[in-house]
This record gives sequence, C-alpha cells and structure tokens, in this order.
Amino acid sequence: METKDETLKSPIAISCAKAAMLLSSLKSSPNYLLESTNNDEDEEKEMMRREIGYLRLELTRERMKRRRIKLCGLMELILQVVVLMISSFFLILAFKSS
Repeated sequence: METKDETLKSPIAISCAKAAMLLSSLKSSPNYLLESTNNDEDEEKEMMRREIGYLRLELTRERMKRRRIKLCGLMELILQVVVLMISSFFLILAFKSS
C-alpha cells in the first residue's frame, strides 16, 4: 500500500512543483509588472479623485464662509448707517424743540 501512496505522491509533488514554477515565472514576467503598474496607476487615480473631491468640498466651505463674512460686514454697515440716521433724527428733533 505504501508503494501506491508513494507512486501517487510523486506525480502530485511534480505537478505542484511545476505549478509553483509557473506561478513564479508569471509573477516575474513583464505582464505582471505591467498589471501591477496599472493597478498602481488605478489606485493613484482613485486617490487623486478622492483628493479632488475633498478639495472641492473645502473650496465650497471656504466660499460659504466668505459669503457669510461679507453678509455680516454688510449688515454691520447697514446697522451703523441706521443708528447714525436715527441718532441724527433725534438730535435734530432735540434742537428744534429747544
């Protein structure tokens, strides 16, 4: 029985060794390197897309912040003009009554 097992193990071992050598040669072939380069390029493109999306989001936030600041500045100016007009009105009213 051991001889049958040994005879079966030998072809299996040989085919495993051949498969290992084939895989090794495929990994070191230029096609594997080219595919690896393509995968790296795809990953880099995906990272660039994410970075661009993040930067667009940051740009939008910055624009909204600037608009808010401009709006607050405009509202402050309008409020100062209104206060100046009201104080001028009351000052004129006070001088006319005396």
